[in-house]
Amino acid sequence: MSLQLGELSYIIREEEVSNLVDSLTAASGEPVDLTRMLSTVTSSITSRAAFGKAQELTDAFMVVIENISDVLAGFRISDLYPSLKLLPALTGFKAKLEKMRKASDSVLDQVIEDHKSRRRAGRNGDGEKEDLVDVLLNLQEKQNLGVPITTEEMFLAGIETSTTVMEWVMSAMINDSRVLQKAQQEVRQVYGGDDGKNHFGEAKLDQLKYLDMVIAESLRLHPPLPLLIPRENRDKNVSFGSYEVSVNTNVIVNAWAINRDPRYWTEAERFFPERFVDCPIDYTSTDLQFIPFGAGRRMCPGVSFGMKIVKLTLASLIFHFDWKLPAGQKNINMTGCFRATLRRQYALHLIPITYGRVLP
Repeated sequence: MSLQLGELSYIIREEEVSNLVDSLTAASGEPVDLTRMLSTVTSSITSRAAFGKAQELTDAFMVVIENISDVLAGFRISDLYPSLKLLPALTGFKAKLEKMRKASDSVLDQVIEDHKSRRRAGRNGDGEKEDLVDVLLNLQEKQNLGVPITTEEMFLAGIETSTTVMEWVMSAMINDSRVLQKAQQEVRQVYGGDDGKNHFGEAKLDQLKYLDMVIAESLRLHPPLPLLIPRENRDKNVSFGSYEVSVNTNVIVNAWAINRDPRYWTEAERFFPERFVDCPIDYTSTDLQFIPFGAGRRMCPGVSFGMKIVKLTLASLIFHFDWKLPAGQKNINMTGCFRATLRRQYALHLIPITYGRVLP
């Protein structure tokens, strides 16, 4: 019996985070580009779970993702005048998007064809690890969901979101030594004598309650998508407070402003994880004062998968390492910049010190 997708994802996460720990251990005492390393581990986990062994194809797809992020970054004059339908074409933005779409479709078509070829050759037998594409192909063949599944529904998203969240959390903890020490104390107490990388897994992550609060507070202050994906009012005119939203109007929710609204948050601009002590953290709840991933039926579908990557990686980073700023740097610059997500403007460079090691 082939491995279930959930079990495979669990194995992949632990393997890739273990590789990250190895790389940081080898660089102990020296500055590292943690932004690049977090992006690598996130993309490796996601692409392996989705695409399997087609490494050359996953690398090609990651190039496409990076290009899309660059294209979506910054300000466009067509955003200021959305009623002028010709502006995207005149400015070349529409052509760039079309080029990215074709590149993405080309890589995904190759991925799907690679999986179909392996299936025809009988290489998905007992013991073979199934990935997301295999699962979708199985459903496509059986067509027992009542809804046809075509290749257009086979896509990958969320890589940059997870990386962005981890960057902001690490930056916030480095700038607040009290929070970092408290989070480290918790994870090292929970995992106790699990000093080897092979013993550090997901089984005890649910016990890391303070780390949950740290992640939630960082998401509150630095949601990866400050402006949620636009939605169109399609059914009828809707009254909202003193406003009336007409049919076919695009609605954009400012999650950044909601998460910092002083009417709902005491000292709203302060990074204070303890505010969640008596506040259950549920990213899928209907509590609309905290919506880093949206809400309702159309909220981000990859929350569970992405947050597992985030929590395991962060727990590993603060369990296995103490962290220092590069020489001459007193704190982390928290300026953000907008790409596909609201990321840090500057790459995060830190010095990992292997836990228990005394530097000369």
